[in-house]
Amino acid sequence: LFYGFIHRFIYYINVSSFISNNYKTILNKMAEVLEVGIDREDEFEVDDDEEMNRLKSSKSRKKKGRGFKESADARSNEPFESIEDEKGDITGPQKSVEGWILFVTNVHEEAQEDDLHNLFGDHGNIRNMHLNLDRRTGFLKGYALVEYETFKEAQNAIDACHGEDLLGQKLEVGWAFTKGVVKTKRRKR
Repeated sequence: LFYGFIHRFIYYINVSSFISNNYKTILNKMAEVLEVGIDREDEFEVDDDEEMNRLKSSKSRKKKGRGFKESADARSNEPFESIEDEKGDITGPQKSVEGWILFVTNVHEEAQEDDLHNLFGDHGNIRNMHLNLDRRTGFLKGYALVEYETFKEAQNAIDACHGEDLLGQKLEVGWAFTKGVVKTKRRKR
């Protein structure tokens, strides 16, 4: 093993010394094969100073990042396409893709999904219910999403459960999605 290493090392030294002693001839041979003239300086064109200055100028540099494209500014001023509603500009609840979703707030942090399911299940078939948990504590974050298939079931749940007491807190139930601004009377503080 040791003799093999020494043999390879001596071979490497011989090859590298051969290349260092004969690098001009090796480069000329390679240039002939590749048809590149190394010693012929007259074949290379000298670039104009004007062209180099134009390339180095700041006007020709490509700018990257936000805000440099003019097409984005023109596009931002265009109005969005919208689908006209048959009913006009009526404000109120809006159906989501899945169904009619209610947003329940002021939910006690120690409430369970079964508690809410029992309360809202009396008013219709619940398609889906989501309770968001705090990762640090493991308790509820204080809100829930309840989904019904029909508008009538969801409206019944809002009417019956808004202000309902659950573990000592009064629930506030409303629509998760609304069209327009729902006009309500504001109380002065």
